[in-house]
Amino acid sequence: MFIQPLVPAGHSLVLSFLLAAAPILTTLVLMGVLRRPAWQATLGGLIVGVIMALGVWGLPVSLALASISNGVIFSFLPVMWIALSALFLFNIAMESGRFDAFRQWIITHLPNDRRIMLVVLGFCFSAALEGVAGFGTPVAITSALLIMLGFPALEALTYVLIFNSAPVAFGGLGIPITVLASITGLPADTLGATIGHQIAPFAFFIPFYVMVLYAGWSTLRQIWPVLVVASGSFALTLVVVSSWVTYSLTNVLSSCVSLLATIAFLKIWQPTPDPTHAIDDRILQQAPRKAGDWNGPHWQGWIPWITVVLVVIVWDSLHIAKIGAMPIHWPGLDHQVFISLYQKPYAAVWNFEPLGTGTAILVSALLTALFTCLAPRKIWAALVTTARQGWLAVVTVALTIGLAFLMNYSGMTYTLGYAVASTGVLFPFVSVFLGWIAVFLTGSDTSGNALFGNLQVAAAHQLSLDPVVFASANSSGGVMGKMISPQNITTGVAVTSLKGQEGVVLARTFKHSLFLTICLGVMVAVQQFIMR
Repeated sequence: MFIQPLVPAGHSLVLSFLLAAAPILTTLVLMGVLRRPAWQATLGGLIVGVIMALGVWGLPVSLALASISNGVIFSFLPVMWIALSALFLFNIAMESGRFDAFRQWIITHLPNDRRIMLVVLGFCFSAALEGVAGFGTPVAITSALLIMLGFPALEALTYVLIFNSAPVAFGGLGIPITVLASITGLPADTLGATIGHQIAPFAFFIPFYVMVLYAGWSTLRQIWPVLVVASGSFALTLVVVSSWVTYSLTNVLSSCVSLLATIAFLKIWQPTPDPTHAIDDRILQQAPRKAGDWNGPHWQGWIPWITVVLVVIVWDSLHIAKIGAMPIHWPGLDHQVFISLYQKPYAAVWNFEPLGTGTAILVSALLTALFTCLAPRKIWAALVTTARQGWLAVVTVALTIGLAFLMNYSGMTYTLGYAVASTGVLFPFVSVFLGWIAVFLTGSDTSGNALFGNLQVAAAHQLSLDPVVFASANSSGGVMGKMISPQNITTGVAVTSLKGQEGVVLARTFKHSLFLTICLGVMVAVQQFIMR
């Protein structure tokens, strides 16, 4: 059995920390500074990770290969199965004309103001998609819609990535919190309520923040009422549902309430028309994408999105994902590594779920094709387009999660966590960066919670702090890392003209991710020392 060394580099925790961070820094520099495509950056990070794992941490080659292969398979199912199914749904909507119908519905029922559309679609609508899908697909779908409304691709993607942070902790019907509770042994409802209190101020603040980035401070005077309604209804519902109803429906209900409240409010209040932010007439009059596309009622543009929300909720309620599910103990890796930090063997179990969330979204896509009477040739065209859009994202995500698993099983990740947990009185401030690092690596708040949830609790006990606050901080910090995750960015650019420019996107979002994570660290410190 391989025993993970926590301080392998000359008994120096600082040096060990820097070497453990080398794969992450390599990926960030290649993407954000040298502006290399995401697959090249993550490949570079993986190569550095292998060198560190074998040369410094002493991981045997067989375990290195087994851990990478485990990560690659996990990246296919469930991660990219969900993302590709959601992209297929998007392309079904495109081929059936319902995506254009949705665009026309937005143009008809919302004010001719790009700022309003950015709030309704980038914040409210993408949050609803995050609640059922996640893994970058809300970013891809919402960005594509904003681009069709006249937004430059880089602007659309950047702002949606920032908007997509707040809903992540309760995404996928609350699965990140379910995993966090199972890992830490803390009550899921208590964790959900605490995370809700940590995230709610940011859910309220981020729409104002993005609007200042997009249109400047002066725009707040013009549209603050709709920002208050959109962000306020989301944040208030988030607190109420997470605290007194159920964490699993928090994101779905919050986004739906916010979307409905905002659209209803815009029926009785609209900002003063501003030609600077109006959509170009040529876009308003844009014909359907292809001859024969849907030219009927615009409300039918909602069919794909209502279908997927209902199917996923029913799927989860009936526990369909458990049918045929089985744990597969990864050969040559399961219980072959001893986690020094936790003093226990490291399990390597791949949960094979053929009827998981990805399959539910695939069923939603096929039902959408049925409801819209889409011809078989167009279904095939949507499938081909999905493969063309998604293959590079599949490669990038496989490399990223392969690196994450390698760092986990070699002990590099736990060295990072051990170093952060050793900061003593500063731990309440920096703990959020553990979640931030984990989600950057894996692209998933769920995986980040599985990785560092126990570490947060152990550190909190050692420092006589509240373990619930810091387990929750792991999840909340992770949501701020989502906007810079190579997986999230790569899936987001899949349907835009920005393929190969993931580094440009990272450079635009990194400073915002860092700033919001620091703010969250302050929030957690206040929650621990002042509010308790």
